[in-house]
Amino acid sequence: MTNATADNITLIACKKGISAWQTAFNNSDAKGCAAQYQEHCVMTARPFGVFEGRQAIQDFWQGIMDQGFKDVDYTQVTWEAEDEGYILTSHWTMNNAFGVVHRERWVLEADGQARLASDDFEVQGER
Repeated sequence: MTNATADNITLIACKKGISAWQTAFNNSDAKGCAAQYQEHCVMTARPFGVFEGRQAIQDFWQGIMDQGFKDVDYTQVTWEAEDEGYILTSHWTMNNAFGVVHRERWVLEADGQARLASDDFEVQGER
């Protein structure tokens, strides 16, 4: 397999990962969102704090969903290749808020699925 082919396979897996996360969020499925993170992922959710581990991340997303947040959409998405995966940056909106993804690090795992190794996003305002 060439490096270009391997990179393409990795990017496709990363895009599937963010799509699965978005689908889970829009279906109020916090467990499904958390499944897109590595077990020991660190998520920085500005201004809320830092959440470490899949369960803490699931609990965070459940709290957001319980407050009625939904319908997330991404714009101005960029994917930058790195050693083990890709870095995603973007803007996002949802029904009640908007912000930016500063840096999501997606890594291809042994099972062929890309998961978030780290996540850093910011809520910049209400809608």
